[in-house]
Amino acid sequence: MLRQVAEGVLVHQSELLQNNTVVVQGREGVLLIDPGITSSEMDCLANDLGKLGQPVVAGFATHADWDHALWSARFGDVPRYGTARCAAYSHDLLSNAGWKARLARGLPPEIAEETPLDLFGLITALPAGTARIPWDGPQVRVIEHQAHAPGHAALLIEERGVLAAGDMLSDVFIPMLDVDGSADPIGDYLAALRLFDGVADGVDAVVPGHGSVGGADQLRARIDQDRTYLLALRDDQVVTDPRIGPSAKPGWEWVDDIHTGQAHRLAKKAERGGSTD
Repeated sequence: MLRQVAEGVLVHQSELLQNNTVVVQGREGVLLIDPGITSSEMDCLANDLGKLGQPVVAGFATHADWDHALWSARFGDVPRYGTARCAAYSHDLLSNAGWKARLARGLPPEIAEETPLDLFGLITALPAGTARIPWDGPQVRVIEHQAHAPGHAALLIEERGVLAAGDMLSDVFIPMLDVDGSADPIGDYLAALRLFDGVADGVDAVVPGHGSVGGADQLRARIDQDRTYLLALRDDQVVTDPRIGPSAKPGWEWVDDIHTGQAHRLAKKAERGGSTD
């Protein structure tokens, strides 16, 4: 189930939603980025890592959405890093009584019984401004921004030329905005794309949170595609995007609903005087 995308960097993809778990091999073990999403898939991943002969020495959650902050006891009791804002958001969620039942109600029904929540969201906050993951392996740069979710971060595995983008730069999902949590959701997303522009020359492979792994040419194309979508949304123009409408990938037609929903919420936000620039 593990696919190598660069020297010492492998990807494990879930069957539903095409979630990508990124495995970075270090000297003493591996860094596990966004493991998920069902118990059987995590068991498969643990078995594959066992065959590699490398334990998990650290984890990282790009953000605190349910499908990016999961964990299995088989990965061990190791630090599971995230940005300070991501960890704070997760802590607030877990501090509310009944959080597990509410989260479970929002899971896709196909996997609701198979999604392990006991270790969900136990994220170790990196100090604000931390530039790199503290571990004994290749240099992994933290690119924090406020697109999509509070404290979202992409990781650039600098020595391997791989960008683990979290819930961005997907070939199946349009940009998903933090409409309710951000004062300027489109502006925050455009700012994050500029950060990706700034590192693109050093990237040979981009791994989105969902969808297919792309090469250097795909990274540039996906940045441009996401920016075009956002500018059309911001300027109230007709949105044409291959990820929605009749050109959507078979089985992903429901992404239309995400687009329609966030366009409606942005319009309501503008009526209330919230910024969308």
